[in-house]
Amino acid sequence: MGLFDFLSKQFVDVIDWTEQPGDLALRYLMKDREIQNGAQLTVREGQVALFYEEGQIADAFRPGLHTLDTGNLPLLTSLMNWDKGFASPFKADVYFFTTKEQAGLKWGTPQPITVRDKEFGPLRIRAFGSYSFRIDDVAIFAAKLMGTMEHIRASDVEPQLRSAIGTALASALGKGETAFVDLAGDQQAMSERLREAVAPAFTQWGLACQSFYVESVSLPENVQEYLDKASSMRVVGDLNQFTRFQTAEAIDAAASSGGGVAGVGAGAAVGAAIGQSMAAGLSQPPIPPVPPTPSTPPAVSSGEDAFEQIERLHKLLQMGAITQAEFDTKKSTLLARMG
Repeated sequence: MGLFDFLSKQFVDVIDWTEQPGDLALRYLMKDREIQNGAQLTVREGQVALFYEEGQIADAFRPGLHTLDTGNLPLLTSLMNWDKGFASPFKADVYFFTTKEQAGLKWGTPQPITVRDKEFGPLRIRAFGSYSFRIDDVAIFAAKLMGTMEHIRASDVEPQLRSAIGTALASALGKGETAFVDLAGDQQAMSERLREAVAPAFTQWGLACQSFYVESVSLPENVQEYLDKASSMRVVGDLNQFTRFQTAEAIDAAASSGGGVAGVGAGAAVGAAIGQSMAAGLSQPPIPPVPPTPSTPPAVSSGEDAFEQIERLHKLLQMGAITQAEFDTKKSTLLARMG
C-alpha cells in the first residue's frame, strides 16, 4: 500500500447509516479520520443526522442527499471559524438517529398493584400488554439517553421504560376510579387511559408513546376464588327456589336408582336437608325435611272410612310400596269389619 493510498483512507467522502431492527442511534465511526469538503451525506427516510463540535450540536440534517460544505454547515462553520469556501477536510462527530416506531414491546406488573375497588374494596391486580414508542425530540434523547454511547438500541432503554410504566400504572389504577369488573370489561378504554398516564414519563426522555395496549387484567388466584364464590351465590338468587330445585333433583336421582318409594322418600329428605343447610347458613328460615314414606302399610284407624283406606292401600300397591298379599290381607280385614 502506497503513501497516497494510506492518506486517502483518512478522509471520509460518503457518510450514511443503514439501521437494523431495534436500533435507535449510532455514532458514526470517525476515529483518526476527517470529513472531506464536499463529502456526500445520505440521511434515509425516518432518520436524523446531527453534527457535533466539542459536545455542542452544530447542524442537523433531515432525510435526503446532502453535499457537505460551508453552505449547509453554517453553525459548524461559525464554531470552526472557517473562511468562506474552505477546501481542507474537517473533523466532527456525526450521530444518526432513527425516528421510526419501535413496536411489539411488552410490559407487565412484576408485583400486584393494590387498588381501592369501588365494589370489592382493596384488591391486588396484575396486568400486562404491549406498547410502542419512537424518538420524538432528538436533542433531548441525545442529551439524556444517548450521551457518549457509540450505539443504543431499544433493548437498552426498555428496562427504564418498563419501570416508568409500572410507576404510572400504580398511580393511575391506585385511585380506584373504575371498578375491577369494568377495567377487565373495557380494555380499549383502559388502554387509552393508561397510555395518557405513561406519556409524560416517555416525554422526559424525548420519546413519544405511540401505542399502549392492555391485553389482560387479573387477580391473584386466591382472590379470584373468593370472587368466584361470591358470584356463585349471586347466581343462586332466591334460596327458597334453590331449595325446591335441590329437593326435586334429589328425588329424581333416588327414583332413577331403583329404590322405589322408600328411595324417593329418602332422596327427598336428603334434598330438603341440603336446602335447609344452605338456608340456615345464610340466616334464612329452614325448610322442614320431607319424611320418608313407610315401606309397610299404615295401621287402619277405626274412625276412617273403609273404602278410603282400601283406595289408599291400592295406591300403595301400584307404587310398589306393599305387596299384593299385603293388600289382599288388609282389604279382607276392612271388608270383614263392614259386614
